[in-house]
Amino acid sequence: MPNTTEDDPEFDKKRARKKLRRYVESHDHAIRLKAEIMVDHFHDHVIAPGKIGGKARAMIVCNGIDLAIQYFHAFKTYLEERKSPWRAIVAFSGEPDFKGEKVSEASLNGFPSGDIADKFQEDPYRFLICADKFQTGYDEPLLHTMYVDKVLSGIKAVQTLSRLNRAHPDKRDVFVLDFHNNSEAITQAFADYYRTTLLSEETDPNKLHDLKLALDDADVYSDEQVDGIVELFLAGAARDKLDPVLDTCVARYKTHLDEDGQVAFKGKAKAFTRTYDFLGSILPYGNKSWEKLSIFLNLLIPKLPAPKEEDLSKSILEAVDMDSYRAEKKQAMKIAVSDEDAEIDPFSVGGGGRKPEPDLDRLSNILKAFNEQLGTLFTDADRIFTRIKEEIAPLVAADQAFRNARENTPGAARIEHDKALAKVMLTLLKDDTQVYKQFVENEAFRRAVSDFVYSLTAA
Repeated sequence: MPNTTEDDPEFDKKRARKKLRRYVESHDHAIRLKAEIMVDHFHDHVIAPGKIGGKARAMIVCNGIDLAIQYFHAFKTYLEERKSPWRAIVAFSGEPDFKGEKVSEASLNGFPSGDIADKFQEDPYRFLICADKFQTGYDEPLLHTMYVDKVLSGIKAVQTLSRLNRAHPDKRDVFVLDFHNNSEAITQAFADYYRTTLLSEETDPNKLHDLKLALDDADVYSDEQVDGIVELFLAGAARDKLDPVLDTCVARYKTHLDEDGQVAFKGKAKAFTRTYDFLGSILPYGNKSWEKLSIFLNLLIPKLPAPKEEDLSKSILEAVDMDSYRAEKKQAMKIAVSDEDAEIDPFSVGGGGRKPEPDLDRLSNILKAFNEQLGTLFTDADRIFTRIKEEIAPLVAADQAFRNARENTPGAARIEHDKALAKVMLTLLKDDTQVYKQFVENEAFRRAVSDFVYSLTAA
């Protein structure tokens, strides 16, 4: 049957990319990898340091019920593989069909839906996997960590992330690991509802090198003093053993640095401890000098006097310190806030909805951009695209089972098409292993190729 499509058909670029991204993010392999990241992080950086007295809980915010259920099964499997003592709970509404089977919270969790909040406070339950439940109006002081795999914006972002704000006597910090949102989007969301919301750029680990160099050059302390204080501190020494050395450093801070130098030193010291504390919660650092300096500065900073004269640099220092510390601990990002009221527009009551105009682009461009985004980065993308269009598609179109299904049972045509495509792609194993490997291992690439070939052969 003749091909009635264009050689390189146009699609709505936005929808195409959204569809491709959905394939990637909902694939079992992707879910499994992200589940491993979350579980490992929770064990190593939340449980091991004894957050909230060892009672800390985590919430996983998912983009839909299917993903929440996928995550639940991935968590269950990986926790068992790790021989972890902890378990996960899943929360969603209704009784959806999942892989051909009707499921519910009760059937997956093993207890009634109404018991979720109470069970989450009890061991062995440490993970709450949510799909549009418990993201608003849920007050759980033991909630310390949030893993976000969903686009958050506006009041939804504020309500969701604010679940971590509930106070507990042993709660010193909170943490968010976000797979979806960038800092600008979260800043904008909070800016509409908070008086002070100003977000700095992402944390650069290399800045620690620069900060340490600047602090060392200020000649407020020596390596011997840092080593001595750390050794005493780790040995559990009393304050009367620590204070003489720290007071010596304070004296040098006063005599060796002018007012601007004191402001700069204290600001850099606070920035170093905040940055190291944050990065140390997610990265496995092995730099002893950073760890020692962090311990030393946390003991020294409270003893450093502020400059006597009230000047602009001091005001900036104090404001940035307070706000960035509070917000960083709650949102795991460097935040400072601007002291000005925000305005939000009222909700529109008019019928202003409209169908968005499609942003059309060639499939070759969509695939090229998508491959770059996924990191496939074919060096000969044009050759691969031509081969798929001119060699693979005709072979799939000639497959007898696919032709019969297309003519006699259209409902089964796509199934037979994908079977035929898999057989044809297998022939590439010997002479084009790069494409075959991507087709087998990369679900998003496989679906993109399948959709393209089907558009050429289904007519």
